[in-house]
Amino acid sequence: MPLEELPEIGLGTYSEGDREQWGERVRTALDLGYRHVDTAQGYGNEAYLGEGIEAADVPREELFLATKVSSGALAYDDVLDTVERSLENLRTEYLDLLYVHWPTDAYDPEETLSAFDELRDRGAIRHVGVSNFESDQLDRARDALDAPIVANQVECHPFLPQEELRAYAREHDHWLVAYCPLAQGAVFEDAESGDSVVAEIAETHDVSPAQVALAWLIGKENVAAIPKASSESHMRDNLSSQRLELDDEEAARIDAIEREHRIIDPGFGPWNR
Repeated sequence: MPLEELPEIGLGTYSEGDREQWGERVRTALDLGYRHVDTAQGYGNEAYLGEGIEAADVPREELFLATKVSSGALAYDDVLDTVERSLENLRTEYLDLLYVHWPTDAYDPEETLSAFDELRDRGAIRHVGVSNFESDQLDRARDALDAPIVANQVECHPFLPQEELRAYAREHDHWLVAYCPLAQGAVFEDAESGDSVVAEIAETHDVSPAQVALAWLIGKENVAAIPKASSESHMRDNLSSQRLELDDEEAARIDAIEREHRIIDPGFGPWNR
């Protein structure tokens, strides 16, 4: 997949509640200009997103739509069955990108990814991705797949810069898609303290810390970001980060942040093994 096919700023849609609100939220986002929408079977909101996408005045071919297969559904037949349901829920004939959500539980590189290859051959998905994979899992997945890996979705933000995985993405020419790109609000919390690098740069440009964090991410090679936003104002703010250009000194100051803060850290995460 040419890298330009995946919009650098997408809409993340995870939430623990208010799932029914995502229909209106995604319609609003698409009306504002978003063209990359990310969800997962485990989020429980695919049907609501499908309603919102159908209601929006955006041709399907202009939308980049991605979902993830749940960890318990990664056996060959389960992948095929659950993706069929995802297509029905999302009211689409194909997915632009399908991820393995986590390399755990029923995940087996050969069995799981052969189902992904089958779905790609059928035209049910256009591209194959993985999520929460470390370099060794990426190596094994690449060996097991006929299709190329086009994205690895991982937590990435100024406090967890993922240098190794970004280097891997550059080497193998795939996307690193950053979830939790605002560190679940930590960029704002640091801004309130008045002493953070991100806040200082934001003040210089008269923009929000969110815009700075996102501009820093998408300014990296092969990096896209999927910030979650529930309000129209936050959606606009996040999208406008594409117009913010940080100079080399500003980017280097963020690169030099020494804080390491991983937010999504389950015991089964591959970095904990």
